[in-house]
Amino acid sequence: MTESPSTVTEAVASKAMLDIHELLRILPHRYPLLLIDRVLELKRRERIVAIKNVTINEPFFNGHFPGLPIMPGVLIVEAIAQAGGALLLTEIEDRSQKIMVFTGIDRAKFRRPVTPGDQLRIEVELSGWRAVPRFIAAKMHGIAYVGGKRVAEATVSCQLIDSARGRGEASDGDGAATE
Repeated sequence: MTESPSTVTEAVASKAMLDIHELLRILPHRYPLLLIDRVLELKRRERIVAIKNVTINEPFFNGHFPGLPIMPGVLIVEAIAQAGGALLLTEIEDRSQKIMVFTGIDRAKFRRPVTPGDQLRIEVELSGWRAVPRFIAAKMHGIAYVGGKRVAEATVSCQLIDSARGRGEASDGDGAATE
């Protein structure tokens, strides 16, 4: 028996923890850009805590930097955004038809390097949510920790758009098709 999207949404949103299989049902990201492995805590429309296990097998370590592997700060911010996306997308029934895109990154700070063997604990709190027909936007503040020490933080803004819009299959709002 196949579950309806609303049943899956309710089941996921009511859980406090999500494993990788549940995350793959929520987020559109896949290897090598899926940057969260597990959700430890989820409080609907408020907060999420996610984990990213950083391994030497990450493709970015080949060039960043040879002999001194450091996780790029931009990917830590992306992990914050993905955790926030998982929080927000649990609220969306037709999420398979949507995609969450960055609209802003503010106050990003990087305090310590993240290296192979580290486990990022990403804590994201929703600070704003605006929903009108055909438009959802959100603002979230995230902090990444390794071993209890803050390694990075950023405030990210995002917007939920129809995934068809990026393929030129939808209207841009004024009647013209997007390309």
